[in-house]
Amino acid sequence: MPKLFITLLLFTFFLNCNNSKNKSYTVKENQENAEQHPGKKLMETNCYVCHSTTASEANRIGPPMIAIKKHYIDNNTTKEAFIKSMQAWIKNPNKEDAKMYGAVKRFGVMPKQAYPEETIKNIAEYMYDFKIEQPEWFEDHYKKHKSPGNGQEVKMGNGNGKQNEKVKTSFTNLPYGERGQKYALTTKAVLGKNLMGTIQKKGTLEALAFCNERAYPLTDSMAVVHNATIKRVSDKPRNSNNKADLEELEHIKTFKQVIANNEEPKPIVKEANNKVNVYYPITTNTMCLQCHGKPNETLKPSTLKTIRNLYPKDKAIGYDVNEVRGIWSITFDK
Repeated sequence: MPKLFITLLLFTFFLNCNNSKNKSYTVKENQENAEQHPGKKLMETNCYVCHSTTASEANRIGPPMIAIKKHYIDNNTTKEAFIKSMQAWIKNPNKEDAKMYGAVKRFGVMPKQAYPEETIKNIAEYMYDFKIEQPEWFEDHYKKHKSPGNGQEVKMGNGNGKQNEKVKTSFTNLPYGERGQKYALTTKAVLGKNLMGTIQKKGTLEALAFCNERAYPLTDSMAVVHNATIKRVSDKPRNSNNKADLEELEHIKTFKQVIANNEEPKPIVKEANNKVNVYYPITTNTMCLQCHGKPNETLKPSTLKTIRNLYPKDKAIGYDVNEVRGIWSITFDK
């Protein structure tokens, strides 16, 4: 009898130990899967400019991605239904179909932007299957504003990553293309936050004044942060200082073809001596068209008049949604 007891005890210990190892392996495997999922990088590239995880509660221009997940997914939502909802919203963002009424009231309807369906599918799959970053203030904000009729806990998928993971601020260990892209996107986020905030609070004409007075200093400040040269250049510049050179014009032409083919753009990397040059496109959305659209259509006469006064040699009008407005030209040391 004692032998049988000892045998059962050892067998139970072995099972528990084995289960613990399997559980640890599963957690590690899920974290690796999350990091490697294409939707993670696509979300950071395409969404975080407006849906940042680092912006404070008071100083943001859109809801964080975790808020979108909580409003669109409950315990009865399938992955297929969530992907379909995301693709439908991106194709036609409008007040009537919005599920985040508070966000629309505060920030307005998001600007219409054209993305490849595969891009939205990958982002939605990643959001559904894995835990995603959330701002430190979000949990308290969500509990405070959650309505009694919408109290279901969101389906969190199989991910086991940290919810409050710190956003990486040093990019020096990344591959050159990804590093240059990060420099461009973090600068875009700073400019976008200030520009969209100005539009929301003071209107389009004040936003033009902002671009005229503040865009260069903000870009330069981000160049100092990243220890890089950061420029925005165009084949149709508003300011002649932003005119693309011959090599940059070729890259603009390349990105125009990529966007026309409805493909996801990738950074162009050129190495010379001890320097690296990275190029990445700047594309238009509906908000851009308030200042860069077609006269008497999306560009109002009063706005056009102000543009002519501020930029007598302006060429940066006549655009539609999802066109290449120019490129980021980033240079840094190897």
